[in-house]
Amino acid sequence: MAVEIKYVVVKKGEEKMTFASKKEADAYDKMLDMAEAFTDWLAQHQPDMDESQAETLGLLLAEQKDAIQHILRTSKLPDAADAADAAKKAPVEDVAEENAEGEAAQPKKVRAVKAA
Repeated sequence: MAVEIKYVVVKKGEEKMTFASKKEADAYDKMLDMAEAFTDWLAQHQPDMDESQAETLGLLLAEQKDAIQHILRTSKLPDAADAADAAKKAPVEDVAEENAEGEAAQPKKVRAVKAA
């Protein structure tokens, strides 16, 4: 019999995601806390906005915090290299898909070596 340790992120009594490591679970929990703060901020500043729209936008802002920070610092969109770095820091389920696509899309470089 195998024993597995799983870390479950629970918000408001609802299971959100299960992780194999505490570090990943904590990062996802922090992202959800940030999304909730963004949602509350949007509700205060845009009272006409539908609650589900505010939640969706709050989650998007939290998931894309690195790109948002870049835009706030530079007033420019992040370039492709910055987007790749942000993808590496994205939530676990997104990272696996993007890494798999990125590895498949990038051919391995071959370097010629002169024989002595």
